[in-house]
Amino acid sequence: MTEQNTRLGILLMVVTTFIFAVQDGISRHLAGEYNVLMVVMIRYWFFAAFVMSVAARKAGGLRVAARTRQPLMQGFRAVLLVAEICVMVFGFTLLGLVESHAVFICYPLLIAALSGPILGEHVGWRRWAAIGVGFVGVIIILEPGFGVFQPAAVVPLIAALMFALYGLLTRYVARQDTAATSFFWTGTVGSVAMTAVGIWFWEPMSGPDWVWMGALCITGALGHYTLIKCYEVAEASSVQPFAYLQLVFGSAIGITVFSETIRPNVAMGAALIVAAGLFTLWRQRQAS
Repeated sequence: MTEQNTRLGILLMVVTTFIFAVQDGISRHLAGEYNVLMVVMIRYWFFAAFVMSVAARKAGGLRVAARTRQPLMQGFRAVLLVAEICVMVFGFTLLGLVESHAVFICYPLLIAALSGPILGEHVGWRRWAAIGVGFVGVIIILEPGFGVFQPAAVVPLIAALMFALYGLLTRYVARQDTAATSFFWTGTVGSVAMTAVGIWFWEPMSGPDWVWMGALCITGALGHYTLIKCYEVAEASSVQPFAYLQLVFGSAIGITVFSETIRPNVAMGAALIVAAGLFTLWRQRQAS
């Protein structure tokens, strides 16, 4: 891996996190006006079309992309991701971007904690200590015991747990399937599952909001494209720390566009989670 490729990979990861933050901002706006399930369903229609067009251009086309020995696991992964997106977007409408992202960024710690029981990977005491510190950060953000506990604050934590499980299952299926196959199943099965649920919640949309919906679909496809390119040119361990910038970009959009504020406990908790997450990434790299 050349220095140039790593630098390009970092740049692509920064661009990807910015695109996903913009996507979250658009999702927050649309889900505040229309049913969450309908918004995610339309987004997934475009995503499925993008996935199929990518697969069709590769050797063997759609048939090779769809070939898998583990269809049930691939299907479950796809449904889990689309359900996680629905939960997270619902969290945006309840808590806003700042607090939702602050809690959600604990997902790498959840992946580290669950990689032992699910994938049989060894997690040493240093990483367990970092995971513990990260969850202290989550508790600081959620503030249980201080006044009235907001049940809504648990929503992004549930989304983080779902996304962590999706990440682990992606690593599990990668033992037999290519990334192209996993990507194909994620888009197509997710779209079918979302349509089966979301079509019952169809609402007429205004002209300007259709423009926002178009922007949501484009940012979704573009973000996945830049993420794929990022992992093609650089090692995941080199670029993964920069994924935390989504918290920065998402919070900036929440503050400037939606007039959200950052409470001191949220800032402190998020800082602990990010520090713990960066440490676990560093330990993982040292171990490998």
